[in-house]
Amino acid sequence: MTTDPATAAATSGANAPTPFGVRLRAAMDAHGPLAVGIDPHRALLESWDLPVDVSGLERFAMTCVEAFAGRVAVVKPQSAFFEVFGSRGVAVLERVLGDLRDAGTLTILDAKRGDIGSTMAAYAQASLSDEGPGRADALTLSPFLGYGSLRPALDLAAATGRGVFVLALTSNPEGPLVQHADAGGRSVAASVVDGATADNAPAAARGELGHVGLVVGATVGDAVARLGLDLAASAAPLLAPGLGAQGAGPADLRTVFGDAARNVLPNVSRSVLAAGPSVTALAEAAAREAEAVRAAV
Repeated sequence: MTTDPATAAATSGANAPTPFGVRLRAAMDAHGPLAVGIDPHRALLESWDLPVDVSGLERFAMTCVEAFAGRVAVVKPQSAFFEVFGSRGVAVLERVLGDLRDAGTLTILDAKRGDIGSTMAAYAQASLSDEGPGRADALTLSPFLGYGSLRPALDLAAATGRGVFVLALTSNPEGPLVQHADAGGRSVAASVVDGATADNAPAAARGELGHVGLVVGATVGDAVARLGLDLAASAAPLLAPGLGAQGAGPADLRTVFGDAARNVLPNVSRSVLAAGPSVTALAEAAAREAEAVRAAV
């Protein structure tokens, strides 16, 4: 079997794990900058003529794994759509993550964890340690108990060669009420970017992407510029939801992200998953999206 560039990067060091940012850049260069979601919610299961139960969940998820493994830079399962089926659903999620890991395809577990102290440490151990049964290559985090509350996950990710993506400017309409609010002369979003910039400084000095990514919606318009967020200097990989069904197109990426566009990893779900249940159609839809993004940035 041909070794995926991300897998090759991960095993290149004799002792320390290769940093997540290096692996992510290799995967984006090889397959195009795209994260494809696995979002098995009721409407999609029904559109694929699958039962809304664990058997339908498994058929949906494993079809996606077959379509995307080795073909896209990143796959992003949404944890909630597996958790809703209880322990058997979580077992399917663990299988998805394991099969993608075996195929050398990077994963972002979209769970938006956020807590303090030992609870945050436990979330980190579950998803970012080498022993966690539900471990992924990266985990989404919510910083709204304070960026510093994420320290257990930030540090464990760095130690294990994994990454995190911290919510900064999201694409939902309620987001600006919190994210644009003043926090001692800087917006809340700016304080999150400041934290990521500090944590990514060693990677930036090496000319690499850092292990602390940011979630910035492709639909936020001029908010990045208006809030004075220097995303290009942050060395953060930028997970950008909002492409496709939420209204943003590839051309918006350059407008929103400017000089940081090369670090953007757009996330698409519905516009690709609607091509199922054909494995071939799913793979072709993902390839078209990746090529469109590559051309735009």
